[in-house]
Amino acid sequence: MTTSNENNHHAAERSRMLLTQIAPNFLDPKHEWQRVFAELWGTFLLVLVAVGGPAVAASTGNHAADFLLPVAPGVMVMAIIYFMGTVSGAHLNPAVTIAFAIRRNFPWIRVPGYILAQIAGGGLAALFLGAMFGNGAVAAGMTLPGHGMTSPQALVMEIALTAALVNIILGTSSGARNIGPNGAIAVGGFVAMTGLWAGPVSGASMNPVRSLAPALVCGDIALAWIYVAGPLAGALIGVFFEWILKGPPTTAGTIAAQGTLDIDDREE
Repeated sequence: MTTSNENNHHAAERSRMLLTQIAPNFLDPKHEWQRVFAELWGTFLLVLVAVGGPAVAASTGNHAADFLLPVAPGVMVMAIIYFMGTVSGAHLNPAVTIAFAIRRNFPWIRVPGYILAQIAGGGLAALFLGAMFGNGAVAAGMTLPGHGMTSPQALVMEIALTAALVNIILGTSSGARNIGPNGAIAVGGFVAMTGLWAGPVSGASMNPVRSLAPALVCGDIALAWIYVAGPLAGALIGVFFEWILKGPPTTAGTIAAQGTLDIDDREE
């Protein structure tokens, strides 16, 4: 009798073989620099909007559009998936990259490059905002527990939100929709929605880089652990839920996680 682990292994091997048939050069690293740059640029834009909205409001004193600030990162995520999802998979988040790797949709050997690119992109965005508006304004864009909220409450909220985010990303990518309109709308809409209702609890970060970048620039990392531990724990839960819902990883999920540049080359 075959075990569950053996079935999962066979399913992963079949997925890899099918992927190789679709695009024999899919795992060729020749496009890796483009994928890494896409993650850097995409994370830069995400942090620029997520931190920049509050920073600009604090710098200018114009708070007329404050109610829209939680929505802006979601809209930016949606736009990024549209314009570069086919290049790198548009992870934009170390928790998402690790989730794809645990899910076996993404090779572990490429995880460090993606995470370093995300850290660099987020850090450059925070430095750019600091140079433009001052570190005091950047501090307004930090994610912190809301008024009256404790660190454990913020941590649990980040775990729950990231588990849902990762489940949505993995779920849409498993049907090759992460690089299309459905995935972009689902992921961007979720980020916007959580910002509206959960922002007052934890800041609704769900992304270690989004929180670490302004914290490091401002030299205030006392509570940064919440926004590293929470998303990483949530990512593990999200992967587990995806296994319950969908079973073994799919070829479509692998294509969505890694981008389609090599496939596009073959089609040409």
